[in-house]
Amino acid sequence: MNTREILGLFPGLSVLVVGDICLDRWCRYDPAAADVSRETGIPRIGVVETQTTAGAGGTVANNLADLGAGRIAVLGAVGQDGFGFELKKALAARGVEALLVESPEVQTFTYTKLLNAKTGLEDLPRVDFINAKTLPASVQSAVLALLERHAREFDIVVVSDQAETEDGGVVTAAVRDHVAELALSQPKKLVWADSRLRSELFRNVVVKPNQEEAEQACSRLFGRVDFPALRQHINAPVLLVTHGPRGVLVVEDGGEQWVTTRSVAEPVDICGAGDSFTAGAVLTLAATGEALEAAWMGNLVASLTIMKKGTGTATPAEVLEAGERWEQ
Repeated sequence: MNTREILGLFPGLSVLVVGDICLDRWCRYDPAAADVSRETGIPRIGVVETQTTAGAGGTVANNLADLGAGRIAVLGAVGQDGFGFELKKALAARGVEALLVESPEVQTFTYTKLLNAKTGLEDLPRVDFINAKTLPASVQSAVLALLERHAREFDIVVVSDQAETEDGGVVTAAVRDHVAELALSQPKKLVWADSRLRSELFRNVVVKPNQEEAEQACSRLFGRVDFPALRQHINAPVLLVTHGPRGVLVVEDGGEQWVTTRSVAEPVDICGAGDSFTAGAVLTLAATGEALEAAWMGNLVASLTIMKKGTGTATPAEVLEAGERWEQ
């Protein structure tokens, strides 16, 4: 299928993004406003403007929305706090349903990024609001109940395991087990997982790690890098290992095959590239059933988003224009 034909199938697909749904806060500060606190003597950072977007699994949802997918929802947990309010507002602005457990026992996973208003650069340390303790049992139970209730309504389930802590993320062992059973019990449903630290713990689902994540998973399991063995160990229908500008290694029953990416000489911002790849690839895999086409589309979408500041997205018009040039 060509780019136009594939894009034409996206509006008929529904997607549920499960896992770590966070808030991205883009705070512009004025260096000239860095007065010293009279009380403490510590210099202040004078933020003059703030923009918010959904991040982590929310970035996947943003990309799905801008690519023209049909019904889109996110399922996770947030705190009963201001950041949770901002996150729900950001999701609603994209037309994304928020199936979120709200609890005073957690805080909303939030990235606060400080950008110099004079240069536009993110040049100060990021301030992250994370959950470093085990997800409370009541929150996990509520997440599982929502997953049990709503997963059957969607063509695609994407698991976004983005927490970089051992505990505290939404994708717990119980959630992974539920997702593995879902994939077995509903074989026509596409279930896709993207995990920063735990790729080897998923079962029965398509898994998309980047090169570093896949190599680390192999090292933990086997003490060597062996992607076919990793795919077999997790019983993944397909393993897609992204390699940045080199493309994607697609590992299936028939062996390994490289899918090259569209060349980009000077990327503007690679933040969120993996999430935009996931959005384009998972929609294509659901639409065509072809992993190589999925990798090609994921690469194409990511090649567009890395030319935009922040966690950029791509529209069908942009994808079509770039795809037709690449196909020539």
